[in-house]
Amino acid sequence: KPAVWDALMPNTGLTALIRNLANLTRIGWLDERERLDYVVNRLNSEEDLTIARIHPLAILLAASTYSAGRGYRGTNTWDANPAVVKALDSAFYKAFRNVEPIGQNIYIGLDVSSSMMGSYVAGSNLSASEAAAALSMLYLRTEPKVIIKAFTTQMKDPGLKATDSLKDVLRKTQNVAFGGTDCALPMLDAMKNHYDVDLFMVLTDSETWAGNIHPFQALQRYRDTMQKPNAKLVVVGLTANEFTIADPNDGGMLDVVGMDASVPSIIRAFALGQI
Repeated sequence: KPAVWDALMPNTGLTALIRNLANLTRIGWLDERERLDYVVNRLNSEEDLTIARIHPLAILLAASTYSAGRGYRGTNTWDANPAVVKALDSAFYKAFRNVEPIGQNIYIGLDVSSSMMGSYVAGSNLSASEAAAALSMLYLRTEPKVIIKAFTTQMKDPGLKATDSLKDVLRKTQNVAFGGTDCALPMLDAMKNHYDVDLFMVLTDSETWAGNIHPFQALQRYRDTMQKPNAKLVVVGLTANEFTIADPNDGGMLDVVGMDASVPSIIRAFALGQI
């Protein structure tokens, strides 16, 4: 009931508030202007975002569900409040200051095959292309040395910039969408162009490979050619199927299935040898 939330709200953390935005909307708590202003102000508060240490991906996932007006699971529905949607968008960008960088030379291979727009991250309303764009944007804004290229059966530079919004990244990557999926291309491209890479990331919708060399073989070739024996590879399979791209016997390769706010932390710990 709204009266219960009136009592709870002064001691409700920002993470809990974000998780309950749909409930607050559904029961009419946000219908009163004073309550709506309170929520919007908290979402726009850089101090609250810093104290709560909310990851931008957590906000993005919450925003995608809230904006959809229904949960991925369950039958509850609600009419998303435009002011809340706008505040979540603002909070997403402000939360980038909470991200701890890896601080290595990073090469991100972004799958732009057509299937990326039609598959969805499990448990969310985000398409694989939206999730990949968000991850790309995350590293563009927080890492000092990052190369991002799009691939299918060939490589293309989508021209991404650190100042791009999520809509900009989506537009640029979808404009170069083409072909099948060859997840070995990022390593081969880095070798061809003599890029100094410590960490490769391949963002895909769990397609395997469509080229003449397997991705783990391409990484081994890069290591040998560039004399980078410790170069690592993380494959983020944004949708879940029975895929495997990394070599499970190689401690420098990691498969990640799905995406939530913990994924960047796992990737960082892996890159730095903490796991």
